[in-house]
Amino acid sequence: MHPVTPLRRAWAPVAVLVGWAVHDPDQAQRQLTRLTTTHLLIGLAVLIPAAALYGFLTWWFTHYAVTGTELRIRTGLLFRRTAHIRLERIQAVDVTQPLLARVAGVAKLKLDVIGTGKKDELAFLGAGEARALRAELLARAAGFAPETAHEVGEAPERQLLRVPPGVLAVSLLLTGATWGTLLAAVVVPTLLWLATHNLWTVLATAVPLVGAAGANSAGRFVGEYDWTVAESPDGLRIDHGLLDRTHETVPPGRVQTVRIVEPLLWRRRRWVRVELDVAGSSNSLLLPVAPREIAESVVARVLPGVTVPTGEALSRPPRRAGRCRPLWWRGHGLAVTGAVFAARRGLLRRSLALVPHAKVQSVRLTQGPVRRALRLADVHVDTGANHTVTASLRDAAEAAELLRRQAERSRTGRRDAPPDRWMA
Repeated sequence: MHPVTPLRRAWAPVAVLVGWAVHDPDQAQRQLTRLTTTHLLIGLAVLIPAAALYGFLTWWFTHYAVTGTELRIRTGLLFRRTAHIRLERIQAVDVTQPLLARVAGVAKLKLDVIGTGKKDELAFLGAGEARALRAELLARAAGFAPETAHEVGEAPERQLLRVPPGVLAVSLLLTGATWGTLLAAVVVPTLLWLATHNLWTVLATAVPLVGAAGANSAGRFVGEYDWTVAESPDGLRIDHGLLDRTHETVPPGRVQTVRIVEPLLWRRRRWVRVELDVAGSSNSLLLPVAPREIAESVVARVLPGVTVPTGEALSRPPRRAGRCRPLWWRGHGLAVTGAVFAARRGLLRRSLALVPHAKVQSVRLTQGPVRRALRLADVHVDTGANHTVTASLRDAAEAAELLRRQAERSRTGRRDAPPDRWMA
């Protein structure tokens, strides 16, 4: 690892002491009151070298190696741990640079691997070394020979979209969650004041609510700042972040579901948000905000040959569904094309989910007692990313036929689908 890594890991002993103090603040305060200045100086004289030694030893005993078939990461000071990551199971390799890492010129490499819920990482490498290793791992995952993989280098890219900061800021202001939290910050303290007339109770409630509203919007703005999507042979590359810069890759052929989200206050501007479910990857956002036409063109890059169904192409549930879900039944819709299963839900915040037939793992039909009485049923489509897309409130006969046909479409889709390979 990079020589700056011990500085990051030296905080572990300090974090243990801070965690103990937070867990039992009364005991920590009593212990601190008993300490004299001499005791504090002796404690610092012991703690700082011990933390530095711990950071150095963990850095010294951490190694990685790229073999012909796998990436090996060996860690552990007292207890050894060796991770064997097979190269063909790597789904994405992300490069992240927290603010201090950007200042120091280092980066963290995160790997999405099939069958693991947590990303393996290498922290920290030199920024140039991290990019070179990322390019080599992607080339190996694409099937390049070990002796030529390091010569392939970073694949070229072509920028598709960049979200202007002004558009991102306006979109956050037009998000219902922000206004809902602000409304709660006004209404709840007012009601508490009328009930208790206690200023401290009002402040204790109002300050966290206002802080939550600001932190949510500000946090998203900082994290999604300068969002850029580019196309390359190894998939769609996503760069974003104001303080912590992140470089992600949407692996080709591994996208299980695409969701086009349309909040109520965005519709006049025809803005949408595009979210993803990717097998073996935690990357879940493709576009934070974009005009619908541009978003659909980017979706076509993720799902080649797929055309996003229009609102008119979506069939609504029968009118009797209103007895089961008054008013909100109008937000549901369904369209099945030759390429995808498309289901929409939501009236104020619409969400259209697109599932390629080849990515469907199972199809289920459910029908509770109320829906049986109304001759309605729900059809659930399960994907390889452990997510489910539901076509709700369909006519029972239509749902049964949809179940049968979707099972056949999924079978033929998997048979005819090309192999999922990097840079294919």
